[in-house]
Amino acid sequence: MNEDSRYEAVRSRDARFDGAFFFAVSTTGIYCRPSCPATTPRRRNVAFFPTAAAAQGSGFRACRRCRPDAVPGSAEWNARADVVGRAMRLISEGVVDREGVAGLAARLGYSARQVQRQLNAELGAGPVALARAQRAHTARVLLQTTALQAAEIAFAAGFASVRQFNDTIKEIYALTPSELRAARPGKGTRFGPVAPPSTPGVLPLRLAFRGPYAARQLFDHLQRRAVTGIEEVSGEPGARTYRRTLRLPHGAGIAEVDEAAGDGWLDCRLHLSELRDLTTASQRVRRLFDLDADPYAVAERLRADDVLARLVDRHPGLRSPGAPAPDELAVRAVLGQQVSVAAGRTLGGALVAAYGESLPEPAGALTHLFPRPDDLAQAALTELGMPESRRATLRTLSTALVDGTVVLDAGADRDETERALLGLRGIGPWTAGYIRMRALGDPDVLLTGDVAVLAGMRRAGAPTAGLRERANAWRPWRSYAMHHFWNAPVTEPAGPRPTTTESTGP
Repeated sequence: MNEDSRYEAVRSRDARFDGAFFFAVSTTGIYCRPSCPATTPRRRNVAFFPTAAAAQGSGFRACRRCRPDAVPGSAEWNARADVVGRAMRLISEGVVDREGVAGLAARLGYSARQVQRQLNAELGAGPVALARAQRAHTARVLLQTTALQAAEIAFAAGFASVRQFNDTIKEIYALTPSELRAARPGKGTRFGPVAPPSTPGVLPLRLAFRGPYAARQLFDHLQRRAVTGIEEVSGEPGARTYRRTLRLPHGAGIAEVDEAAGDGWLDCRLHLSELRDLTTASQRVRRLFDLDADPYAVAERLRADDVLARLVDRHPGLRSPGAPAPDELAVRAVLGQQVSVAAGRTLGGALVAAYGESLPEPAGALTHLFPRPDDLAQAALTELGMPESRRATLRTLSTALVDGTVVLDAGADRDETERALLGLRGIGPWTAGYIRMRALGDPDVLLTGDVAVLAGMRRAGAPTAGLRERANAWRPWRSYAMHHFWNAPVTEPAGPRPTTTESTGP
């Protein structure tokens, strides 16, 4: 996009671009999301920014009407594999708050000065400013959904002092923390409140997404794979709730997400033993539910294929689920080798029962945290009904995760990680690719040998010969193409594809 097309998106209040860029108005000193319902400013008074932090760094405060800090994240950071994309994923995980800029740079394999320079050059804001914007958003959520004291919120959001917290809130929102709490949006606003006020011990969130959202298919996916002890799905289709335990940097947590989607958000409730884990927990849930995806860009590319076009129109907004814990996903991928989904789920339950860490108090069917790689690296694993060769693969993988041979954090280099995985005995292309797709959130993975993908292609009437060459036209969204084939109906009607009212953008 150029500045003219961005302005057209602002004029049409196009929510498809919320989070992809922000605009600020020089005459008011306010920055907004593209879909802000306020009167469209004159073009000469508008400036555009790639991030909220860049707008804040230029002296603009957040609009109280459209709440630009509550938009979905940009899908660009998931698609990009360069240092800027990797840095953005790590910053969203809270790495700068926990480890500083030096820790971020060390994870990326660059000097702190190089990281600072690249982020400033491309985004107009460095890692400290980007992390500061995220802390401010976390603080606003806590101010407007809990009864916590301001000092508790300051440290839970990651601020170093109450004074820093007060100054930042006033600078970004032009309100004191007390005034911001009193200004909690009501239910009648266009974007809805952040979430209803919480009960003690529960943090309610509304997790934003853009475009259509195929919630039923994603909840079906999670329900079929829910591992006893760490996950459960309750309720009837259309009104289900997914619950799972989370191992977080400072403690344990439980996330609950409702299937019934609001107008652009999923309702989520977090139970955290440490409030400092709020940012990390919410980002991990976002990755699991693929809430930062751009379904418009995916649909535009995949609809160029006649067979995929029918599947895209059948399930608009189909997501590619990620993982709330990359190490866990890698272990579960090995458990699922050469067995059915149901058998892999059974093996996962046995592993959790034998080696998982018990919660201090069970929460319904949730009783454990998934085992750490350290717990499995030297374990006999005889409790699992699987061949010794696969048990040996689990131990080899766990050892590689412990000693750093394989790195699966949010900023990992995907190519390097896949090569490291393929270097482990017992890890083949399917397992390495599946881990890359889900644990590392890569939207452009193609599992050419996946039996279910090939079966879905045949059901949909797509030729399976020359798949790799055919799939080049689906880049950079091949992971989504696979999910469409996995969800292909038993019989796909022939003939012209159905019409759709979705637009592909300005």
